[in-house]
Amino acid sequence: MALASAHALTIGGAPRVNLLPRAVIERRERSGLIRKWGWGLAGALGVVVLATGGAYALQLGAQQRLDAENAATIDLLGELAALQPINQKLQLESELTGFRARAMGTDVEWAGVLDTIRTALPGDVGIVEYALSPGGLPQRDDSALETGAQGTISFTSGAPADIVGLIRSVRALPGVIDADGWANTLSGSEYRYDLRVTFDQSIYTGAYTEETAP
Repeated sequence: MALASAHALTIGGAPRVNLLPRAVIERRERSGLIRKWGWGLAGALGVVVLATGGAYALQLGAQQRLDAENAATIDLLGELAALQPINQKLQLESELTGFRARAMGTDVEWAGVLDTIRTALPGDVGIVEYALSPGGLPQRDDSALETGAQGTISFTSGAPADIVGLIRSVRALPGVIDADGWANTLSGSEYRYDLRVTFDQSIYTGAYTEETAP
């Protein structure tokens, strides 16, 4: 009994001894180190893949936006090309309007001018012919300061008229700068009076010039 009790109370044991060869231990250590480096490389490759994917996604989005902007630009160029004929017509219309304004800038309503002259004539004197030509284009704002139409107006009467009084009456008319003339006897009962008259540019109608005003 005593011997059995002594054996049961023994708390020590045989010491553990690592009997593996050193080469096996080093190989295991190397394998663990390789596994750690492998996981590290795998993580690094994962980060690289994610970064590359993100960059590719950003580049793809930028390319899509660029393609959309290029398409919009092409559409605008097409619309401009479609409007080019209209722009050319508008430009041509503007040029023609300007040309007409220059060509017709000296437009005169001759009937109105002659009616004004008739107001200064005695009752028995009438206009038989006229040879008037317009002057230059307006260059100033005040039309009364520039010479307009000028030429000759011929009158006839059945009795001698006061040529001096007639000249003075015509000179006093609005739009007349100067008037001068002489008398001729056509026959025993008919007299002719030729007046050289110069008008200012107030007799111009200005109708075509107004079309070019902004």
